[in-house]
Amino acid sequence: MEAVLAAQRAAFAADLPVSAAARKDRLKRLGAMMADNADAFAQAISDDFGHRSREQSMMVDIVSSVGLVKHSLAHLDRWMRREKRPLQFPLGLLGARAWVDYQPKGVVGVISPWNFPVQLAIGPVAGAFAAGNRVMVKTSEITPRVSALFAETAPRYFDATELAFFDGGPEEGKAFSALPFDHLLFTGATAIGRHILHAAADNLVPVTLELGGKSPTIIGRSADIAVATDRIATGKMLNAGQICLAPDYLLVPEESERAVVDGLTNSVKAMYPTLLANPDYTSVVNDRHHVRLTAYLDDARAKGAEVIEVNPANEDFGGSNGHKMPLHIILNPSDDMAVMREEIFGPILPIKRYAAIDDAIAYVNAHDRPLGLYYFGRDAAEQDAVLSRTISGGVTVNDTVFHAGIDDLPFGGVGPSGMGSYHGQDGFRTFSHAKAVYVQPKIDVTKLAGFKPPYGKTTLKTIARGLKL
Repeated sequence: MEAVLAAQRAAFAADLPVSAAARKDRLKRLGAMMADNADAFAQAISDDFGHRSREQSMMVDIVSSVGLVKHSLAHLDRWMRREKRPLQFPLGLLGARAWVDYQPKGVVGVISPWNFPVQLAIGPVAGAFAAGNRVMVKTSEITPRVSALFAETAPRYFDATELAFFDGGPEEGKAFSALPFDHLLFTGATAIGRHILHAAADNLVPVTLELGGKSPTIIGRSADIAVATDRIATGKMLNAGQICLAPDYLLVPEESERAVVDGLTNSVKAMYPTLLANPDYTSVVNDRHHVRLTAYLDDARAKGAEVIEVNPANEDFGGSNGHKMPLHIILNPSDDMAVMREEIFGPILPIKRYAAIDDAIAYVNAHDRPLGLYYFGRDAAEQDAVLSRTISGGVTVNDTVFHAGIDDLPFGGVGPSGMGSYHGQDGFRTFSHAKAVYVQPKIDVTKLAGFKPPYGKTTLKTIARGLKL
């Protein structure tokens, strides 16, 4: 890894300035790599998960990756333009100019997760390429077939001095995060993110952390319960809930709890009349995560929660040798339960009741700032209250997850759910250095403005002007 980093850094320096044509060429090859090998990547994802829908992988991993590439290609010329800035008196006198040039940082490191192992690797690469950088990617050991496919496929499209993939377990990840990159992006668990930040600090590497947390969903009294629960079920059941932005718990009006349970149940039945042999329904990724989720359910039952299993065909999951798991709705959850303390990352959905919207807002604000927040309702004043009085990485109103799929919106968290953002122009700027440039005219502005000793009346006038509000 150190040798590849050194080679990429040398190639980057020799390539400066990185032209728009060079950036577009890399982006086009990145898009071609995904389009040409789409079926192979979809199959590798399914093999790693035990089963994942080909269509789902195509939409959320492959097509979304190509979409970010296409978006960058369409807007790159505009993003790269020199940005003129106004000058305050007296620095703007007699032809002085100022601007910002967005320059590439150099070599960007990307540590990608297992839940969307293609999109969350390629998305950052697209942003880094648009900004003119070289990239090294550490993929997840939990999806080894996808990692191996990246390592096998990338050399057919890129020299290692442009883009290189590395696999391996925690030791390799630790070594990768300690490299002196020019920027490092990590997507994964908050606990691991803390270690990444410590490792990067030794080399003063700027870091973008895309973490997770417990994304709340607030159902207002003005919401259409049938529509809301159908959209929540869709977002929660996608990838079997293994999404950093999945609805993690619901806050519902106390009188609407049963209608919400019925709506979720009916929506799941309509989408997945069966689960075990259903090619559209994804498996929990491995035994360790299946055991973790089962322990959450056992803990909730032991502490007094009501657990409702949504199993439309009454299938025997205990007798299966796979890791598929039906949706479990948890009623009366308490804050000492694991499902209310830990990010769930699976098909478990707690529901908490509230009496007034202020109570729901207060509950969200009493906990860590989430990566996503979802509000359902048609009351404009209530919607504004939720949006203005809570802080989260992003929000989708009257649906879930979709704000992260808008290429031109920044994607990122806040506090324990992340640091920094990317996608679209925001990604271009994350992976760029905004270099300030000021060009002084021939005339001696410092003397004209009284900046140069000996100080006198002109100096006093400049100071007086500067103190006026």
